[in-house]
Amino acid sequence: MHPKTRLALYALAATALTPVMPAWAQDTGDQEDTTRKLGPVTVTAQRREEDLLDVPLSVTAIGSERLELTGAVDITSIQRSTPNATIEVARGSNSTLIAFIRGVGQQDPLWGFEPGVGLYVDDVYIARPQGAILDIFDVDRVEVLRGPQGTLYGRNTIGGAIKYVTKPLGNEPDLKVKANLGSYSQADVIVSGSTPLSDTFAVGGAIAKYTRDGYGKNLNTGAEHYNKDLLAYRLSAEWTPTDDFSVRFAYDKSEDDSNAKHGHRLLPSADGTIPVTGDVYDTRAGIGDDNSVETEGYSLTAQWDVNDIVTLKSITAYREGSTITPIDFDALPQPDFDVPAYYNDDQFSQEFQLLYNNGPLSGVAGIYYLDGNADGAFDVILSALGLSIYQAGAQEKENFSVYGDFTYELNDKWSVSLGGRYTEDKTTADVLREAWLGLGTGSFDPSNTTSIFLVTQTDYKGVERKDDQFTPRVSVSYKPTDDLNLYATYAQGFKAGGFDPRAREDLDPTGLSRQGFGPEQVDSYELGMKGSFFNDSLLLNTAVFFADYTDQQITVQSGADSDNDGVNDTFVSSVFNAGASEYKGLEIEGTWFATDNLTLFATLGYIDAQINEILSGGVNVADAFVTQNTPELQGQISANYNFDLGANRGDLSLTGTVSGRDDYYLFNIPNEGFPAGQSAIFPGGGPKLDPSGYYLFDLSAVWTSPTGKYRVGLHGRNLTDEEYRVAAYNFVTPSQLGLDSAYSAFYGPPRTFTVSLSADF
Repeated sequence: MHPKTRLALYALAATALTPVMPAWAQDTGDQEDTTRKLGPVTVTAQRREEDLLDVPLSVTAIGSERLELTGAVDITSIQRSTPNATIEVARGSNSTLIAFIRGVGQQDPLWGFEPGVGLYVDDVYIARPQGAILDIFDVDRVEVLRGPQGTLYGRNTIGGAIKYVTKPLGNEPDLKVKANLGSYSQADVIVSGSTPLSDTFAVGGAIAKYTRDGYGKNLNTGAEHYNKDLLAYRLSAEWTPTDDFSVRFAYDKSEDDSNAKHGHRLLPSADGTIPVTGDVYDTRAGIGDDNSVETEGYSLTAQWDVNDIVTLKSITAYREGSTITPIDFDALPQPDFDVPAYYNDDQFSQEFQLLYNNGPLSGVAGIYYLDGNADGAFDVILSALGLSIYQAGAQEKENFSVYGDFTYELNDKWSVSLGGRYTEDKTTADVLREAWLGLGTGSFDPSNTTSIFLVTQTDYKGVERKDDQFTPRVSVSYKPTDDLNLYATYAQGFKAGGFDPRAREDLDPTGLSRQGFGPEQVDSYELGMKGSFFNDSLLLNTAVFFADYTDQQITVQSGADSDNDGVNDTFVSSVFNAGASEYKGLEIEGTWFATDNLTLFATLGYIDAQINEILSGGVNVADAFVTQNTPELQGQISANYNFDLGANRGDLSLTGTVSGRDDYYLFNIPNEGFPAGQSAIFPGGGPKLDPSGYYLFDLSAVWTSPTGKYRVGLHGRNLTDEEYRVAAYNFVTPSQLGLDSAYSAFYGPPRTFTVSLSADF
């Protein structure tokens, strides 16, 4: 990163102000004191409702009001205000989620790979990342839990968890209509509402239609590129026959028909006839633009307050999804590296909870079961070689766990929390890989009768691995005053093992790939402070952490020799467990009511992430590897000023935000490009793929009517039109063959303006 950028990001730390984004409150208990005060922020980070100040965990909680005033678009918007988090759209996708927290996550969304950050919608775990870029509508708040959450949330929350909490149904009829009009012909309509049908039964729902032209074009087909065409809706019903018992049913579905996203190629074609496009949002992909992602889910939550001490809760859920997508790795008209693909997934989960609250002892215990299936297939079409590779497979994940987490208040200042979770995880996998002569394969497309089958390179059926783990948590809290909490926490998390869905059995004479790769584990140590100061006008949360990361799962994709002729003419991946890594860092969050009208927010995240041991042939080669999607520094400063426009004129809220990120690596192997003269095919060399540091400037103005029923907002995002990279493909072999292969990048949105109009009836 440029020294000035780094200096500015360090300056964020000096502010010592960082936000948990609470709703602001006016103190009405004392008529003599008119100073604005921060109200309590209720979160469910420990699977029960608590004041954020009392939770001995690093949690960022962003309420619906804050999301609306800043014009948040989707769940990736929370990346800007969450320390040490990377939450982005996956490469070659419109709606697949890639999430890293404190250096831990998962880059590759292919079936068989598990996310390292858990996503929850109303306490239902979303096992697969496809379709997980949730748009911001009908939401009450978003919570981001940083650090391993293995005790309360399970095996795939080794980096943390993201909780998307929808709005509860109200006791009165309510209807809200919102429209967004903006740059690139943006036209969104969101309608939400609820109504009680009787004293014990209420229904609600929300529907959102998002449309937008692309930021760029497919110069080969003329189609929009980076466009949006999505329909999402939710339905819910609540039955409360008594004050002690309630049942909630919820259904949601999303249909994303946005065009396929192929990326911006950073190298000319291998024959030199097709130059690099001038606009980073343009592509020349030739595989096609039709793309479809559908997700659907049902859940049933029942709660029985047995008495004032014990509450029983059941959460039953089923979800499924399907993706049909063409991926053009070479991003050129010819099919030198084209990959038509499809993915499917489904999951059933059942959780029973017992919540206990009796004097000094409170907590939760539970049983959790998950049966998830993911499968897919794709062709790798290499026209320059007249060769195609067929890859298909399926993996079933069966998970059973029991857990408990309780807090005991020793006295009015000291409390101790103890928790643990025992998990049994079973993976069953099929992996098939074939080589065909021709463009495309008959296995992927049965109508293809021209290609010729050559050889089966991998054929696993029903291979299994079982992993089990006990993940403890212990925390000690000291509250010298009601407004200050000092805590120390040890927590452990693990991510299950699995099987590489791209494994090459013919290149693995020892058969190790049939055993799969093992689970990874993080032991995290955290010291934190949460406090409310200056008559509750300043909320400040800080944490320092150290994480010992063992058996980290690392995926390396590279060229391979498909026919043993000494030439790398295709690609394979390998997954292995690194020996040891260490992550340590600092996080600061704060909110300050500087005046009756001015509110300041700030965040800072610093992390030093190092892979210390990777043994290859008895030699430690860790220096060749880095931590992906983890900038050393990132932060945000935001200011909100509220104008009272006078009687019957409403108020005007202005919010300005600057967020910054240090440079970072997209993969576990750094990519600084390759110099001119290294390759006869690409004599000019190649630019680096890893992103440089950047700043984003946003500004919002929102007018609210005196009754609060009407709102008009103007939101400008990325006002300086910063060109920033968020993902890439790198399968280039510059010293071999005349293949175009893949060397392309994907970018965050350019400068946009949106006018939002809403009415609450």
